[in-house]
Amino acid sequence: MDTVLVPVSEIGWRAHAAIQRAGGRARRLAALSESAYLTAADEIVWLGRADSTLHARAMLTAAPPSESADLRLDARGARVWRPPEPVITADSRAAIVAGCRVLRDAGAVLGDPDGFGALLAGRTPSFPLDRAVDAARELARACAADDARTAAAAAEPLIGLGPGLTPAGDDYVGAAFFARALLHRAGAGEPDGWDRARADVSARARERTHPISAALLADLLSGQAHAPLHELACALAAQAPFPCVLAAARRLTRIGHSSGWDMLAGFVGGVLGARG
Repeated sequence: MDTVLVPVSEIGWRAHAAIQRAGGRARRLAALSESAYLTAADEIVWLGRADSTLHARAMLTAAPPSESADLRLDARGARVWRPPEPVITADSRAAIVAGCRVLRDAGAVLGDPDGFGALLAGRTPSFPLDRAVDAARELARACAADDARTAAAAAEPLIGLGPGLTPAGDDYVGAAFFARALLHRAGAGEPDGWDRARADVSARARERTHPISAALLADLLSGQAHAPLHELACALAAQAPFPCVLAAARRLTRIGHSSGWDMLAGFVGGVLGARG
């Protein structure tokens, strides 16, 4: 099959670096309905439609090819995306906590939660996530309490839990650690011990979950997420009006089948601790 040339309009910084190293060449790793995961220079990247959600590994194009194992990406005119940095002030810590509390209590305004999102409403998620509720709550408590060792231990049974290329447990774990890192930046707690916890969780993910999910989880652990989660963090830290916070949260929940809800639940849990 011939190599297909794909023009890219927007590209995440990590994907851009990978494509440059690979000379524009990429090979299909896994195909989805309207997008595909690829490998470029041994880096996992993602190719989607122009209106898709941005991520450090994302590449957006007006016409994703339906078939072809080998692609050549033309990103010469693409806008390179980097996540926005939250503006941290003396009030950011309290604002993040208060905003997450209001967000958690927003209930039906966010829509019907899926996956681990049920925890936001104080409900038990459906099978197979129901068997890991205790671990999910323990992880949330540990992240909110700045307890790195307990967080790493609680994350273990969640890794790889759930169907699909990006299991719900991975999204929840990564977002909880993402929340803890945001709180550290806002002056809450001490980062000591968290580097080891992140390394332990990332190593376990490489053993227990799909390589695509392991890569995305490693990104979350290092503070790299889908654009809406960064936008949510920035809005909370800056004490943005609640409609702005709510809009970012809604954009997050639209990612994947339940991935966005899983990340929102992990993030809010990582800030506030377990509900109920």
